[in-house]
Amino acid sequence: MYNSTTDSYLCPYCSVRLDKFESLKAHVVAEHSTEPLPLPEDAIRLTINGQAYQLHVEPEWTLYYLVHDRLGLIGTKMFCDRGACGSCTVILDGRPVLSCMTLAIECNGKTIETIEGVAAEHHPLIDAYIKHHALQCGYCTPGFIVTAKVLLENNADPTEDEIKEALAGNLCRCGTYPQHPKAVHEAAQVLLEER
Repeated sequence: MYNSTTDSYLCPYCSVRLDKFESLKAHVVAEHSTEPLPLPEDAIRLTINGQAYQLHVEPEWTLYYLVHDRLGLIGTKMFCDRGACGSCTVILDGRPVLSCMTLAIECNGKTIETIEGVAAEHHPLIDAYIKHHALQCGYCTPGFIVTAKVLLENNADPTEDEIKEALAGNLCRCGTYPQHPKAVHEAAQVLLEER
């Protein structure tokens, strides 16, 4: 990268300043030939549902916009766009996060799982939510399920109060709240039996 203020070239790997482009090329070949190419400033690498991506992102893009609108993983929903409803929840490095409040550019090197990833692994939560009618319109369901999945990964046999506390940030306009603990508890039992 050329810096006109100092009339020098900056190594993109180690930030060493060199006065000529030929010197920069020789430095990169000698010192960094085995390293992968550095990403441009507006690019990120991340893994979503087990698939690696290298993507150009704009600074203002949210993780929701990237996942839903750019990659077409439409299971993640947008209800409030203010971090208040939980319908846009995804799993980021093993914890539930609101994708509408997370900037995509901050996700470089991260691992993300959406409801599509949970469904692809045939997680018992899916069948339990259907069996216990823990959904009506279904719009909020992906956020509830990914949040519950993280709970079960951290607490194999949660109590009803622990389930309610974990799901407290997820809102359901249809009012299916009494069914969520039943579904999560059943999924926990299935997972315990599979161990």
